[in-house]
Amino acid sequence: MRKTALVLMILAVISKFFGFGREIALSYFYGTSMISDAYLISLTIPGTIFAFIGAGIATSYIPMYVEIEKQKGIAVANRFTSNMINLVILICAVIIFLTLTQTVNIVKIFASGFEGETLKLAVKFTRISVLGIFFSGIVFILTRYLQIKGKFNIPALLGIPFNFAIVAFIVISGTLGEQFLPVGIVIAMALELLLLIPFAIKSGYKHKFTTSLKDKYLKKMIILALPVILGTSVNQINTLIDRTIASQLELGGISALNYANRLNFFILGIFVTSITTVMYPMISKMAANKNIKGLKGKLTESLTGVSLLLIPATVGTLIFAEPIVQLLFGRGAFDSKATLMTSNVLFFYSLGMIGVGFREILSNAFYSLQDTKTPMINAVIGVILNIILNIILSKHLGVGGLALATSISAIFTAILLFISLRIKIGPLKLKNVSKSILKITFSSLIMGLTSKLCFDLLIILVSQNISLFISIVVGSISYLVIILLMRIDDVNIIINAIKGKIKKNKKVNRL
Repeated sequence: MRKTALVLMILAVISKFFGFGREIALSYFYGTSMISDAYLISLTIPGTIFAFIGAGIATSYIPMYVEIEKQKGIAVANRFTSNMINLVILICAVIIFLTLTQTVNIVKIFASGFEGETLKLAVKFTRISVLGIFFSGIVFILTRYLQIKGKFNIPALLGIPFNFAIVAFIVISGTLGEQFLPVGIVIAMALELLLLIPFAIKSGYKHKFTTSLKDKYLKKMIILALPVILGTSVNQINTLIDRTIASQLELGGISALNYANRLNFFILGIFVTSITTVMYPMISKMAANKNIKGLKGKLTESLTGVSLLLIPATVGTLIFAEPIVQLLFGRGAFDSKATLMTSNVLFFYSLGMIGVGFREILSNAFYSLQDTKTPMINAVIGVILNIILNIILSKHLGVGGLALATSISAIFTAILLFISLRIKIGPLKLKNVSKSILKITFSSLIMGLTSKLCFDLLIILVSQNISLFISIVVGSISYLVIILLMRIDDVNIIINAIKGKIKKNKKVNRL
C-alpha cells in the first residue's frame, strides 16, 4: 500500500502542478474580477449538480462490484458496470435539459449576488459548460473500475490533459474573447474520457448498450447510494451558501475562495487522495471477507500516514500563507488586494486540513462496510454547524470567516466519525496513533520555527520568493531529521522497506 500510495503522490504532484497552472493562468488574465467570478460559477454549477450522482457512484460502486465479482464472476460484474454507465448517461441528459431551460434561475441560486453583466456572463458560460457532464459521468465509473483492477496510475494522471486543455483555452480567451473559457471545460472533460476508454478495455471491460432498471445489484447500489447522495447534497448546499455569502460580501470574494481552496486541496489532493485511493479498494475487499482486524490495521496506518504529511503542511501554510499566494498568483490582474484577500482565506482553510483528511479516511471505512447512513448523518450535522458559523464568522472576518467555518466543521465531523466507527467495529488502537500524532506535531512546530527564522533572515538579503523557497527546503530537511530521531512507527517501517529494497537490488546486481 505504501509503495503504491507513494507513486500516486508523485503522480498527483505532477497533475496538481498542471492544475495550478490553470489557477495561475486564470489569476493572470482575470484576477478577482467579474469574469473570473462568472467563470468559476459556470465551472461549479455542473460539477455541483452532478456531484449528487457522482458521490453515490464513487462510494457505492467499488464495494458493490467487489461483491458481484466474488459471488457471480467478472462477466456479471462487467454487465453491472455497463448498466451503470447507460443509466448515468440518461440521467445526465435530463440534467442538461433542465439546466439549459432554467439557467438564469440556477445561476441566481448559486450566486444570488450576481446581477447585470456578471449574471449574463455566468448564464452564457453555464449553458456551455454543463454539456461536459456527459463525459464526467462516464469518467466517474471507469476511474473506479480501473482502481478495482489495481490500475491507479492512469486515473491519477487524468488531471494533466484536463488542466492542460483548460489552461490552453484560458490563454486563447485572453486573446479571442472570454466566450472560449467554458469551451475549455467541455474539451477537458472529453479528453479525460478518451484517455480512459482504451485502458478500461485493456483491463477486460466490454460495454453493452442495454439498460435494465430491474437489475437487483443496481437496486441494491441505489439503496446504498441514496444516503451518500443526500449527504453530498447537504455538502453542496454548504458550498452554495459559501459562494452566495461570498458574492454578497465583496467583489472577487468567490474568486478568492476558489484560489485559496485550490491551494488547500492541492495539498489534500496529493496526500489524502493518494492514500484513500489505494486504501479504499483494499478495505472494501477486507470488509467483504469479514477481515475487521485487517481493516483496522489499514485504517490506523492511513491515519498515521496522513498525519505525517498534513500536520507539517498545515504549519507551513499557516506561517507562509501570504508569501505562497504572492509567489503563485501575484502577477497580471492579481493585485495586492487580491493577494491579501486570498492569503487570509488560505490561512483559515489550512486550520482544517487534518480534519478533512481524517474525515475522508473514516468515511471510506464506513463505505467499505456498506454503511452509507452514518457518513450522511455526519455530513448533515457538519453542514448545519458550518452554516451557523458562516453567518456568525463572516460578519467579523469577511470571506475568511467562511473558510474558518469550513475548518471548524471538518474537525468536528471527523471527531464524530471516530466515535461512530469505534461503536461499530470496536477499539481502533488509537493510543499508538495518538503518540505518533504528538511526535509529528512537535516535529512540525520545530520545522515551522526553523523555516520562519530562516525566512526572516534571508528576506533582508534576497527576494521574497527565493527566501520562501530556501526556507521551505530548510524546514523540510529539519522535519525529516526530527521525525527520524523521534522513531515514529510508520516512518521506521518505510525506512526498513527502503533498506530491504536496496539490499535486494544489490544481490540482483551481484548475480
